[in-house]
Amino acid sequence: MSRRALRRLRGEQRGQEPLGPDALQFDLLDDDDTEEEGPKQGLGGRHPKGAGKEGVRVNNRFELINIEDLEDDLVVNGEKSDYTQSDSVSSGNKEKAQCGNPEMKQDGDMDKAEFPEQSNASGKLRKKKKKQKNKKNCTGESSENGLEDIDRILERIEDSSGFSHPGPPPLNSRKHVLYVEHRHLNPDTELKRYFGARAVLGEQRPRQRQRVYPKCTWLTTPKSTWPRYSKPGLSMRLLESKKGLSFFAFEHSEEYQQAQHKFLMAVESMEPNNIVVLLQTSPYHVDSLLQLSDACRFQEDQEMARDLIERALYSMECAFHPLFSLTSGTCRLDYRRPENRSFYLALYKQMSFLEKRGCPRTALEYCKLILSLEPDEDPLCMLLLIDHLALRARNYEYLIRLFQDWEAHRNLSQLPNFAFSVPLAYFLLSQQTDLPEHELTSARQQASLLIQQALTMFPGALMPLLECCSVRPDAAVSSHRFFGPDAEISQPPALSQLVSLYLGRSHFLWKEPAIMSWLEENVREVLQAVDAGDPVVEACESRRKVLYQRAPRNIHRHVILSEIKEAVAALPSDVTTQSVMGFDPLPPLDTIYSYVRPERLSPVSHGNTIALFFRSLLPNYTTEGERLEEGVAGGPNRNQVLNRLMLAVRDMMANFHFNDLEVPQEDNPEGEGDWD
Repeated sequence: MSRRALRRLRGEQRGQEPLGPDALQFDLLDDDDTEEEGPKQGLGGRHPKGAGKEGVRVNNRFELINIEDLEDDLVVNGEKSDYTQSDSVSSGNKEKAQCGNPEMKQDGDMDKAEFPEQSNASGKLRKKKKKQKNKKNCTGESSENGLEDIDRILERIEDSSGFSHPGPPPLNSRKHVLYVEHRHLNPDTELKRYFGARAVLGEQRPRQRQRVYPKCTWLTTPKSTWPRYSKPGLSMRLLESKKGLSFFAFEHSEEYQQAQHKFLMAVESMEPNNIVVLLQTSPYHVDSLLQLSDACRFQEDQEMARDLIERALYSMECAFHPLFSLTSGTCRLDYRRPENRSFYLALYKQMSFLEKRGCPRTALEYCKLILSLEPDEDPLCMLLLIDHLALRARNYEYLIRLFQDWEAHRNLSQLPNFAFSVPLAYFLLSQQTDLPEHELTSARQQASLLIQQALTMFPGALMPLLECCSVRPDAAVSSHRFFGPDAEISQPPALSQLVSLYLGRSHFLWKEPAIMSWLEENVREVLQAVDAGDPVVEACESRRKVLYQRAPRNIHRHVILSEIKEAVAALPSDVTTQSVMGFDPLPPLDTIYSYVRPERLSPVSHGNTIALFFRSLLPNYTTEGERLEEGVAGGPNRNQVLNRLMLAVRDMMANFHFNDLEVPQEDNPEGEGDWD
């Protein structure tokens, strides 16, 4: 078969003569053609007898940058061609020579040239690809070495100058106990593990195609039903960075401050519709979303309440500082600043919804995130909840590690929830069959030791726990002085509140028969130690009387947010008599105000007769929605105004005498007179 017929079978056509010696042309020729046509020509040169006409002409000077993709993807009549790149570029020849690739044959003998079949052509193509890969490796290794050298130089410069970015430091090989994983912040990740991706994402896929939100967020997924996002005036700034920690604070612009003032007026009016009107003009005002979410939850509209919380989180995440990290555990937000509290409360409410939704693993990540924002002060007292979420998520190793790392400086064993949850985690860990035998035995022994210490320290928790689990204790246990009714009555009120909080939240974790039998064994061991006169029992009794005199304010705040009836009933009277707002429950006494709410003095001309009358009696009286304040959360509240008003009215009525009034007598009983 002639060469012309083979070219036609391959789809090669003649035509398109070269433009001239000045034109920039690159030819991709066959190996066979190169052997036939003799030595290669220079860049842009013309081959003799029109041999360059059969090659692939590339008139774009930048098209040869990805010549390997051109060779792999070039298809002629449905099959890959065996074109090769010409060696006209001198730099390519130098690289081939350095990598040790053999040179191309240049034979002028056209009679001895053979035209192989397609199998031979594919074999040649493989050889050429190997050569190009070797060429890539040589250049790639040199570039990687160059990048490594640059990184080393930068590290030396940073070490010598001592300059470091204010962001979080790099993590060690062992992650911090407050490290948060991004993938566990999405509840869909946990739901996919339970129900499969098809069941979770089945309805969301068509909605995601219509989504037009440009910003990617970790805490929530924007929905198409939300109002179009526009910056509400909320931002975050970096206050300082020291000792590897970065301190941030949210800020309100003037426009956002005006919306905040309107929101406070709407809250004082006791009318949720006023908050709805405010959200129509400011759809991403955080405090309004939090307060309206509580109103929807009280009306048992859980779906709308959760949607409002997600919108609040989305608004605050869009305002994050570029250096603020959710996962590192080194970013701090001061709870004393009112602007930061909204983020705490939004995270807590979202965590509560996730727990009720059946996503304890995701709720655990949110709990760690809240705790990492201010772990020393712990304003929402997340240490009273993190053990419960870890047990529900079956993350026993994390709970044990947190207890081991923080027991030395936080005394976690003095909290009833940790005193009972950690031995329960050890026991549940000993029930797993995929661990070695010595680890199971060690975990069982540690569980028994810790539960005996918990029962000795908190004997008043045993009988309520058995009652919550619907278990009737043995007569020897219920009638004993150590675990009897006197143990529950004699414990301090603050301790009773902590025990009620733990049992109201986690009692169902103890209902398994294996756990109850293990608990019964250790109760008998404790009774034997008590009867033997162990000095540890007396030491624990004296410690209970000293440590649990009064619960701090953050525990009261946590009890209010938890809404557990047994714990709320145990709150002291000075807390229950205060007015608690859902957007800011029990604010700190040392609040740091960044701006002051202006005084609102309504003109006398706009007041009605009754308002003018009461204002004349009490100068501080204001109508509904009006109030004189010194700060954002300061000034007299509604109850104080009403109390002062009642006192003024009572004093006025006490000094009033009906005898001072002159009542005209009726001269004309038949109705004839001057009285209208």
